[in-house]
Amino acid sequence: MARPMVAESLPIKPVRLILGLIACLGLVFTFATLLFGFASIPANSVGVKTRFGAYHDIVNPGLAYAIPYIDEIHIVPTQRLLKLEFGFTSPNATNIYQGDVEPQETETMITGDLNTALVPWVVQYRITDPKTYLFGAREPEKTLRDLSESVMREVIGDRTVDEVLTIGRHDIESSTLKRLADLCSQYGLGIQIQQVQLATVRPPPAVQAAFNEVNQAQQEKQTAINQAWAVYNDAVPNARGQAKEREKQAEAYAFRRVNEAKGEAQKFSLLLAEYRKAPEITRRRLYLEAMQAILPNLQKKIIVDDSLKNILQTLPLLPAEQTKASP
Repeated sequence: MARPMVAESLPIKPVRLILGLIACLGLVFTFATLLFGFASIPANSVGVKTRFGAYHDIVNPGLAYAIPYIDEIHIVPTQRLLKLEFGFTSPNATNIYQGDVEPQETETMITGDLNTALVPWVVQYRITDPKTYLFGAREPEKTLRDLSESVMREVIGDRTVDEVLTIGRHDIESSTLKRLADLCSQYGLGIQIQQVQLATVRPPPAVQAAFNEVNQAQQEKQTAINQAWAVYNDAVPNARGQAKEREKQAEAYAFRRVNEAKGEAQKFSLLLAEYRKAPEITRRRLYLEAMQAILPNLQKKIIVDDSLKNILQTLPLLPAEQTKASP
């Protein structure tokens, strides 16, 4: 009876050995898998952990762990300034710069006056909501690119070619930025638009020469206008200054004449009062003062007196310099 028992126990040992080997391999594989479940998140990014494909939580920068085959960590660069390029592609660009696949088709636009212009531009943005960025839209970058191109074509279509190529640059950037920011919020992309910047806007090569001639004529026109304004700004203030000066001189002359007249009237009033007090004395004093003022200016004097039979002629007693100059 013992021999059959030995015969039955012999096949069991290889099975156990195989099962133990499989268990050991499973443990090693599980340990290795768990060991490789760690991930490093850069300082300028955050990690969005998903469990079975659904959102789980936000992981801060540093070392993070995800259960293999269950969890997955998506790194989202929230602290980086990202860019979308339209109408051109930067050579040797990193993932920050997302160039245009069809630059020639993108930059060709029709203006409001049915002219053609080549308008390349750049959209700078940041990811502000990682969860919305990953789950709000299927392809957020492509959606943002389509929105940007649509808004830019709408803004360019509302303006003339002269505004697009010359003076309307700032207005185009501001209008595009506002409309694009509103659309990003409306579509829930989790993106904040930082800046919309136009590159070198130019006419098509076929009309480049004609546009240069028109531009040169406009510059010459502006130069002539500026020169005319310069002459105007020089002549008009001078004329106004001269008119003001003459006006002040007239006011000063009128003020002086009025004061002199008032002074003469006051003097006459005072003399009249003195004359009424002593008429003879005042009359003689006025006569002597008048002679005192008149006689020094006369170079030849003749004195006539009723008590004298002869007429006396006196020579002027002047300084030597005046005596030489008098003849």
